Amino acid sequence: MSGLAPGIVRIPTRGDGDNCFLVEEEDGLTLVDVGWKNAPVVIRQAVEAAGRTLSDITRIVITHAHPDHVRGLAELLARTGGADVFIHELEQPWLAAGRVSPHGRSGALGRAIDHLPLLHWQPVAAARTVTSGQAVGSLRVIHTPGHSPGHIVLLHEPTRTLLVGDAVFHRSGLTLGPAALAADPAARPASLLRMPRDVRAVGFAHGKPLSGERVSAFHDFCQAIEDTAARQ
Repeated sequence: MSGLAPGIVRIPTRGDGDNCFLVEEEDGLTLVDVGWKNAPVVIRQAVEAAGRTLSDITRIVITHAHPDHVRGLAELLARTGGADVFIHELEQPWLAAGRVSPHGRSGALGRAIDHLPLLHWQPVAAARTVTSGQAVGSLRVIHTPGHSPGHIVLLHEPTRTLLVGDAVFHRSGLTLGPAALAADPAARPASLLRMPRDVRAVGFAHGKPLSGERVSAFHDFCQAIEDTAARQ
């Protein structure tokens, strides 16, 4: 667990590569994404280390309904006592079905993986849908389709911190991620350009965050994508 920006904590849920984020709000805590099935245990430990309890989580915002973001959601909901779940309307059917749609990936490998029971989750039917531009607490929703149809990025307006979900990966460098695991790979560059550039920190669902001077690497990455798109 580490601070990303004032009021935002990164919680690594699986090694140092998969992350969710805890945001302090006036009415409690907002959790962005959950993680795999074991994530609720890690999240509880992080919340209690901060002197809070899981019942302080009043809302959970899901960037998209892929198993590495929602497989632990049902259990965490039970532990919080019923936090509100927010997700884009295009992702809600997947969340309620307990799996990615059979046509939810562009590549044959991605579609084959989604057939595995290990990548299914306990369905969560009750969810509040969001649209681009909507505020959820201190977070502003930005619809960024491509990785999945209803993928969203979240801007924490008080600190200008961007939580990008799987719109950008930061493992061995910044990338858009595997095309085979995306619903519409060709849509990802345009969605990337919807993100604000004047940000002070960036949190990734996969990989270490960027803050301070290191945010320039994210700006350069976005500019490179924009330049490539302009030449096409």
